[in-house]
Amino acid sequence: MLSKKTKYGLKALTYIARVEGDAPVQVGEIAANEKIPQKFLESILTSLRKSGFLGSKKGKHGGYYLRKEPSEILMTEVMRILEGPIAMVPCVSLNFYEKCDDCPDENECSVHKLMIQVRDSTLNVFRNTTLADLSGS
Repeated sequence: MLSKKTKYGLKALTYIARVEGDAPVQVGEIAANEKIPQKFLESILTSLRKSGFLGSKKGKHGGYYLRKEPSEILMTEVMRILEGPIAMVPCVSLNFYEKCDDCPDENECSVHKLMIQVRDSTLNVFRNTTLADLSGS
């Protein structure tokens, strides 16, 4: 299941992408319009800023802005920052691989085979979806 952190992060990025002009968007505006608790949103936006998706400006007219065009922001990158590994089990993760303790042979494991298909299908969707697709920009 998608975490609230990821859901709110996607909603916030989409909101920022839809705003006209280059002016930074204030946290309170995003929180109010997207019905996201402001303190939680601040934490999420800080994480997205530290990972390079967002820039921020302090002051009265400060807020957050996209550092890349929405068409350049792939969902694979966003999901890994907000949600962590895309794979549902560590033995099929491309970036966070770990052998399962309860599995003597991955090549014979039915769960492993199924989860590779799930991972590959999910990656296909995320790799082919950008923030522009979500925001309509």
